[in-house]
Amino acid sequence: MLRSLFPNVKMADLMEATKETIYMTGVSVLGTFIFGIALGLLLYLTAKDGLWANKILNFIVATVVNVFRAIPFIILILLLFPFTEFLIGTIRGPNAALPALIIGASPFYGRMVEIALKEVDKGVIEAAKGMGAKTSTIIFKVLLPESMPALISGITVTAIALISYTAMAGVIGAGGLGDLAYLKGFQRWDFDVVLVSTILIVLIVFLFQFLGDYVSNKLDKR
Repeated sequence: MLRSLFPNVKMADLMEATKETIYMTGVSVLGTFIFGIALGLLLYLTAKDGLWANKILNFIVATVVNVFRAIPFIILILLLFPFTEFLIGTIRGPNAALPALIIGASPFYGRMVEIALKEVDKGVIEAAKGMGAKTSTIIFKVLLPESMPALISGITVTAIALISYTAMAGVIGAGGLGDLAYLKGFQRWDFDVVLVSTILIVLIVFLFQFLGDYVSNKLDKR
């Protein structure tokens, strides 16, 4: 029955493409979470009245974040080809997509981190400072734990965006379901391949959304 509905779909290609998409998304989400939190903390801590208030540093970090957020992802991939080839040794395949995915998504998530940190009760921070807590203690014992539900919600939204980024990266040879849909589906005019690839991308989106909502709700103490 399925063979008659999707005559051009090869199960081996579909499984390989799905694994590549999940791999690219998983690794890039982890990298984005780490670098995004670092950027968000810098934006928050160096802002006016922040623990590391520094107008110049805040301006520099904010400018970098805004510039990279403004560059369309497909163009960013092309701009990063020399860096990707130097770092990975190739510009094709799932690993080659990771630098662009992480660099493209981290500034976006960094702003979400900054917003989440601003929502932490100032009274809790002042109480920690009043007890002589070091900045590192305030960061890891107050700011991050208190904002964690929002941070998880933010990385969930970012993960959804990253799944669409992997599809775009696939168009220029990064592999995954985007590559399968475009090169082995659209270019061959096999729209059953495009349809099945799209359905699997949607299912992966639902999976990440479910996991993100579940973890966020578990961490939310309200």
